[in-house]
Amino acid sequence: MNDSRPFRVVVADDHRISRAYFEMTVQNDARCELAASFSSASDALNYCLANRVDLVIMDILMRTGIDGLTAAQRIKERRPQIKIILATSTAETIWEDNARMIGVESFWYKEYSEEPLTDVINRTINGESIYPDEPVNPDFGNVKRVDLTSRDLDVLRELSHGCTNDEIAAKLGISVNTVRTHIQNILNKTGFKNRLALVVNVASLGIVVSDERRIRGDSE
Repeated sequence: MNDSRPFRVVVADDHRISRAYFEMTVQNDARCELAASFSSASDALNYCLANRVDLVIMDILMRTGIDGLTAAQRIKERRPQIKIILATSTAETIWEDNARMIGVESFWYKEYSEEPLTDVINRTINGESIYPDEPVNPDFGNVKRVDLTSRDLDVLRELSHGCTNDEIAAKLGISVNTVRTHIQNILNKTGFKNRLALVVNVASLGIVVSDERRIRGDSE
């Protein structure tokens, strides 16, 4: 790329304030030009396939249309030269692995990343791949997210989607009794009083997000 040519950036976020922040950050960078801004990942994808774009900054969860991870995968399949920064306000760390697998350059947690977005943009432009050094670790009741096992988090993802114990057992390939045991263990660790309290706090804190919620278009 000719260094004298602005780095054309597309932003996509269905929350107006977050999208405005993305826009402002890009516009304040002398190396960048805001090529387009969208409230949906679908529109960002379509634009990227039809126009010259150098970088996309995109939220993962969207109210409508495809989610940011799906859009990023399709961009990388058709326009692998486009650099991508995926962002989220949740604490769902499993998406980092998904992003790496599809070739996304960088991943930024709106609420938890210590590195400012400006630095992530510049380092990504310079050819670096920026992912958090440590997993995000918000409080969850009496414990931190990291105090939950991977199976605890699997159960919470399905629980947050409204699944019954039978459905969780079938999805995870474990027994219903094992599901009950995991839920009770999580309650004991966190101090929440019941299953409903778990679901409410998982949703409000964004501790985990089910794939179904991401794909079907529920916003953060």
